[in-house]
Amino acid sequence: MRFTTVLELGGKTATGIRVPDEVFASLGAGRRYPVVVTIGVYSHRSSVAPYRGAFMIAMSEENRARAEVAAGEEIEVDLTLDTEPREVEVPADLAALLDAKPGARVAFEALSYSNQRRHVLAVEGATADETRQRRILAALAELTTPYPAA
Repeated sequence: MRFTTVLELGGKTATGIRVPDEVFASLGAGRRYPVVVTIGVYSHRSSVAPYRGAFMIAMSEENRARAEVAAGEEIEVDLTLDTEPREVEVPADLAALLDAKPGARVAFEALSYSNQRRHVLAVEGATADETRQRRILAALAELTTPYPAA
């Protein structure tokens, strides 16, 4: 499905693609869809989800740079359903600790693709070894700390 839209800025940095209602309806029944977004020659995986009364696709700073677009620009978007499995490649040091801490691997695998990716990107984004270790330990703590009963 191809459509033209303006890349929207919501707040200071949050940027997204508003998906027209008729395009969203053509995806089928449901509220959230994994998609491949193509702008020009650049494609990336994302999802269409309801946000503040519209159907939106988040557009990260990295994806904007790679697609060479900025908020406020009119863009042509090609959208296709993403039917490929979404798997996150876990760095070896994080994987080793996930396997060493009881319940951590199971908790990690129970996370959505986006939340698994959030942990991996935090670890991979560290430039200092101390920061990387701190982020790995923070991920483990989050994965193995039980939520208090409501």
